Amino acid sequence: GSVVTWGSSEAGGDSSVSKLLRNVKHIQATKWAFAAILTDGSVVTWGNAESGGDSHAVQDQLKDVRTLQAADRAFAAILADGSIVTWGLPGYGGDSSE
Repeated sequence: GSVVTWGSSEAGGDSSVSKLLRNVKHIQATKWAFAAILTDGSVVTWGNAESGGDSHAVQDQLKDVRTLQAADRAFAAILADGSIVTWGLPGYGGDSSE
C-alpha cells in the first residue's frame, strides 16, 4: 500500500518521502517520526531526525527487515537473520552499539 500523512511537518506530517512510500508492508511511529517497511524489506524513515526520522547512519544495515518496533524517540528493526538495528536518540534506545 501507499501512505498519506498530515499534521506537523516537524513530526513527519509533511510526507516529505511520499514518492518512496509505495509497497508499504508495515508502519511504526515514535513521538516525532515514522518508519515504514517496504515489501522488499527495506525501510523508509521521515520526521524529526533525532527521534528516528533520519536512518542514514544505519541505512546500509536495514536490509531484509522483518519487523519494526518504536519507542518514544527511537526505532528497532529485527532483520531476517535475527539481528537488531536501532536508531534515534541514544537515551531512548537508539544506540545498541555496545
